[in-house]
Amino acid sequence: MHVGRPLLRALRATVFAVVCVLVSAALHVLAGGAAVRPSTLAGAVALTWAGAFLLGRRQRGVGVLLAACFAAQYGMHHLFTAGAAAPPPVAPIHAHGTSGLGMLLVHVAIAVMSSWWLERGESTLATILHLAVTSLGALWTGLLILAGALVTPRVPRRPRTDHEADRLRRILLAAGVRRRGPPTLLSVL
Repeated sequence: MHVGRPLLRALRATVFAVVCVLVSAALHVLAGGAAVRPSTLAGAVALTWAGAFLLGRRQRGVGVLLAACFAAQYGMHHLFTAGAAAPPPVAPIHAHGTSGLGMLLVHVAIAVMSSWWLERGESTLATILHLAVTSLGALWTGLLILAGALVTPRVPRRPRTDHEADRLRRILLAAGVRRRGPPTLLSVL
């Protein structure tokens, strides 16, 4: 089973989107932002899910994942700020609309953590799926062997050919000698 199959991609994207948006929203509030409305959270989950689904077609490197997570966190910060349920308690707002260095560091930390989690999770999931498919293949082979031991199959026999060319080939091949190692002339030196 490949990690890029649509159903598996959808499941992975759902888990990632829900966990990352909820953690990001909780830390956004802890860093001084206002509480986020449920409709805004649902929108953030939908957007994050769409991005995760698009990127989940194959395994990505840390650089791509880090860039995508930074973009998602930047977008979530602005979405959470615009979709706040109430104004933030007492947070100084700068001219560019953020609530300070703490908020920036929280979103940067979440982006780094999310990209690391994605990269490690993708590798682990691919390994688990590979091992599961390999184990199931071995189990299936064992069951077929067991079923074959219970029911004796008839093995078709190869028809015997006594052509002159086959006999000559067998005689020539029987007289062939295989030697390993260097040629005898060089082995004396």
